[in-house]
Amino acid sequence: MILAIDVGNTNIVLGGYEGGALRFCTRLATEKNWECAQYALEISGILRLYGTEAGDVSGAILSSVVPQITGTLAQALRLLARVEPLILSQALPTGITVNIYEPSELGADLLAGAVAAKEAYPLPAVVIDMGTATKLTAVDTGGVVQGVSIMPGLFISLNALVSGASQLFGVAANTPARAIGKNTVESMQSGVVFGAAGMIDGLIDRFAAELGEVKTLVATGGAAGLVVPSCRHTITLVPTLILDGLYAVYRRAAGEE
Repeated sequence: MILAIDVGNTNIVLGGYEGGALRFCTRLATEKNWECAQYALEISGILRLYGTEAGDVSGAILSSVVPQITGTLAQALRLLARVEPLILSQALPTGITVNIYEPSELGADLLAGAVAAKEAYPLPAVVIDMGTATKLTAVDTGGVVQGVSIMPGLFISLNALVSGASQLFGVAANTPARAIGKNTVESMQSGVVFGAAGMIDGLIDRFAAELGEVKTLVATGGAAGLVVPSCRHTITLVPTLILDGLYAVYRRAAGEE
């Protein structure tokens, strides 16, 4: 089994690939103060939950946008499974070229998403990752990352609205029945959900104006399932997109592709 791990600011997404297919996928909270032994115990429990053991793990790859725990997780994998994990970077054989001013600034999660899009979908593509931040990545017809747009994520926007406005209160981030809200809850849900959908639709149009015809729109991330159905563009929702990209890089690095 190959473990693919995507470390985000809020959650860590972990998947186990076996025989070329995803066997399981789960999430755990990003705990910046945990030691490697705590992460090793958590991952060990997840493996047992899905009917496998640490000894079944033959390799691992991780992407991280939280540098302070990248080494901790890598050490946890060494301790638990006795494997040396690959850390996703452009030094690995990704098959992706990055055409931005400072290529090293591209987040590992965005790189993995671009890899997955190139591997599985027609190009050009716009990859939408809706996590702590909402990020759109433009991948041209040659598989070159041409740039990114980054904005506050849906849940950060909702929390900022509640904390910054005295007369507003916390509400569930659900899709309302109408855009014109009839009470405070509906009004906030409309602004947050439909506002995010409209923002994504608008950015896709701007990306297409600069990139040319976009053949693939693909989305992932914790908020994508809530927002994508309200978008006017047809967007394919792939919750495991980042893990799929990580696994593709692992296979390429291992000479399996």
